[in-house]
Amino acid sequence: MLAKSLVIFIAIGVVSGFAYGVYLMDFKSTHQLVYVDDPSISLVTEKFDFKKGEEIKIRIVNSGTTPITFSDTSYGLRITGLSGILMYSPTSVQVVSTLEPGDEIEFSWDQIKNDGDVALEGLYKISAKGLDDKGDQVEKSTTVTIWK
Repeated sequence: MLAKSLVIFIAIGVVSGFAYGVYLMDFKSTHQLVYVDDPSISLVTEKFDFKKGEEIKIRIVNSGTTPITFSDTSYGLRITGLSGILMYSPTSVQVVSTLEPGDEIEFSWDQIKNDGDVALEGLYKISAKGLDDKGDQVEKSTTVTIWK
């Protein structure tokens, strides 16, 4: 027969482990796509953690109620290291592009940097920047992790 204190400690451990797991699940599942009544863009990736060499699909969504204008066909997409050094931006044409409310555009990154080198393991910031109908800047960013 187990000691009463051992049973109590095991029960507390199970309950606290479950509570911590629920907390981490809520913390990690940040919602990337949230629709609002103001100018807004959202960056959506299928997950946050990618294997090295795996293609990363990025959706830029106008999640607001006004059109968002971009200065070129890259839709302001930039992938940087956390230090801010530019790693990748898609090839683009200097043509004004617009995303109407609810519209989206998809890009994919094969983890090859602009200089042709393969991206190393680590955290990368994906951001997009545009202008609303009043000329105010609208920007959104998210981070992804590349693992070995």
